Amino acid sequence: MDALQAAIGGRWASVLGMVLSGLLAGCVGGSGLGTIDEAEWMRWKTQRLESAAGTNGWASLVGLHWLPEGASTSGTRSGLDHVFPSGRAPELVGVWHRSGTGVRLEPAPGVAVLKNGQPFSGGPLVTDAHGAKPDGLSVGGLRITVIDRGGRLGLRVKDSLAPTRTGFAGLRYFKGSSDWVLPARLEPAAPGATLTLANVIGGRESLPWAGTLVFEIAGKPHRLQAALDTETDDLFVLFRDTTNGRETYGAGRFLHAAKPDAAGRTTLDFNRAYNPPCAFTPFATCPLTPPENRLPVPIRAGELRYRGGPDSHSIRR
Repeated sequence: MDALQAAIGGRWASVLGMVLSGLLAGCVGGSGLGTIDEAEWMRWKTQRLESAAGTNGWASLVGLHWLPEGASTSGTRSGLDHVFPSGRAPELVGVWHRSGTGVRLEPAPGVAVLKNGQPFSGGPLVTDAHGAKPDGLSVGGLRITVIDRGGRLGLRVKDSLAPTRTGFAGLRYFKGSSDWVLPARLEPAAPGATLTLANVIGGRESLPWAGTLVFEIAGKPHRLQAALDTETDDLFVLFRDTTNGRETYGAGRFLHAAKPDAAGRTTLDFNRAYNPPCAFTPFATCPLTPPENRLPVPIRAGELRYRGGPDSHSIRR
């Protein structure tokens, strides 16, 4: 937490203190089917804040530039193919060369570039295709990675001094309640099955399909399709409910759950439902909730709508 406070400054440190103080006051749950570990929930919220507003968080994302086939230029000078934020990088960073799903950078003469923390004179770059960890480039005050979205290669640009981060409005939550810690049963998908999701940039992406989670709310059964998140080694769910667009983010929220035990049992803790990156920046490439995961009830648990982000209906489709 100290690192985060130092990174953002006194203003946000004060906001963080209020968030955590409110959390302590609001963690007492009702007479639900599960329990809330107050200390663990606090740790989760601190990690959540870091992922949204930390120096490399989603609020620092300031650009997404799609690479055409062949050569294209980038820098802060107007008229280039990819124009970066003024004053945060050299006027000409260099030339990007794309060939199919491969990309390399040729830095401009005299421009200092780091790749994964080491001096980089140019060459091929690893993208995030197929879940790989992409190379991280640093130039000026910017951090750049190359992402692959269904064969579309793009430059993801982050800036720790972006106004969206330095002016971060804070995260808000419903009051924690054990009523929203629900037992669930996974009906497993066939081995090798995939869950195909549309995303906000008009593409589609496929995730390993774990199966369908079956659970009850107020005695009524509900179902949610779940993917297998290979990065976090757990279940990943996108869902919508009747609070979307008013109390919560309009396009829905994300939720993780532990892999089921041998009997297929797991737990859905909706207190840990959180907003997708698109709630904080228009430059993310979020997947969209599948129609099957639209719950006809209000889920008044987890993260509330972010007050300082782009409207969910204005995100590029």
